[in-house]
Amino acid sequence: QVQLVESGGGLVQAGGSLRLSCAASGTIFTLNLMGWYRQAPGKQRDLVATITSGGSTNYADSVKGRFTISRVKNTVALQMNSLKPEDTAVYYCNTMRSGRNYWGQGTQVTVSS
Repeated sequence: QVQLVESGGGLVQAGGSLRLSCAASGTIFTLNLMGWYRQAPGKQRDLVATITSGGSTNYADSVKGRFTISRVKNTVALQMNSLKPEDTAVYYCNTMRSGRNYWGQGTQVTVSS
């Protein structure tokens, strides 16, 4: 059983920065893929960025050049710069282990215009 605990998030003005962090516990193995998703009110949950254990990254087009995903072992971070009001959402940490999908509890990011 993998547990994901997120931290960071909050309220920031447009153009500002925030950093999210997510620590995984409950496994002694390095998780292959970790990532961040977000869900705005009334919308589906969408991919933001992922990173493999080898450091390969993937980003949604909407955040390329503004967000950076990184990790140390089973802790993953998301540095968000040049934030826009449309980045407002609940951000969820995600990973998979033994074919099962795991989610964090979510952290709210609100960007004011």
